[in-house]
Amino acid sequence: MIDTILILGACGQIGTELTLKLREIYSNTTVIASDIREGNTELMGSGPFEILDVTDKEKIAAIVEKYNVSEVYLMAAMLSVTAEEHPQKAWNLNINSLLHVLDLAKDGLIKKVFWPSSIAVFGTTTPKNNTPQETIMEPTTVYGISKLAGERWCAYYKDKYNVDVRSVRYPGIISWKTNPGGGTTDYAVEIYHKAITDNFYNCFLAENTRLPMMYMNDAIKGTIDIMQTELSKHFFSYNISAIDFTPKEIALSIQKHLPNFRIEYTPDFRQQIADSWPQSIDDTKAREDWNWEHSFDLEKMTEVMLENLKNKYKS
Repeated sequence: MIDTILILGACGQIGTELTLKLREIYSNTTVIASDIREGNTELMGSGPFEILDVTDKEKIAAIVEKYNVSEVYLMAAMLSVTAEEHPQKAWNLNINSLLHVLDLAKDGLIKKVFWPSSIAVFGTTTPKNNTPQETIMEPTTVYGISKLAGERWCAYYKDKYNVDVRSVRYPGIISWKTNPGGGTTDYAVEIYHKAITDNFYNCFLAENTRLPMMYMNDAIKGTIDIMQTELSKHFFSYNISAIDFTPKEIALSIQKHLPNFRIEYTPDFRQQIADSWPQSIDDTKAREDWNWEHSFDLEKMTEVMLENLKNKYKS
């Protein structure tokens, strides 16, 4: 019998699609969605849902007990741009929610935890190209600081209490199904929407700003794969990589399908955040330890994004 899974932050960009995929793999009744507010119609109609503030440890514990939860995916977080506007709220959400879940796992109420980190853990002193799994990490954003602290807490709980916690460092995630949630890489989602609706996009990053990115299907696959595999006792928040590109390169990719698409560049405060992050990621360890692999390159992603967004806006 499959263990019951709880998704915290199920209505976010990644959480929505992760929840639906897990329900497809297992069953609607054994995957419990939760968030501070209700999600879209498809999510809400597909299985059990609970309103839940992840900073409320007692409420998390109550839902874990109610459904006899054994695995938790903690997807709730305040992302890079929003976190810069609300530093203390971001710290409270990003760190205290993790500590609540790790404590429940330490006490034996949860068997396995997934917690996502981010390329935001790296900083201006980190090697920019082919950034290694283990390297200098001096983040300069509130989001990055919270994710680095979270990685160390996960390692502490795994080493000291033998908590089974899994983690990957997400790059920018791109999807046509759900809207982005306040991140610096959001331009790579917005540009496809604007290409369909306006045939024009004014980008908030400079044209040659290269960042690691990933199509949502690959991110979901990597998330589920790492939870299903046997891992060593040492904790790693694994680098995972798929593609990297600049705003200019993604625009050229779109223009192959929409020749009249235009783009302009008006860098704002988000440029400084992007400049502190890597341009490409070395994910050799994830490929060696649990056979991580991606499927989508830039051209394939652009084709799928434009096709689905055209249909979405028509309907």
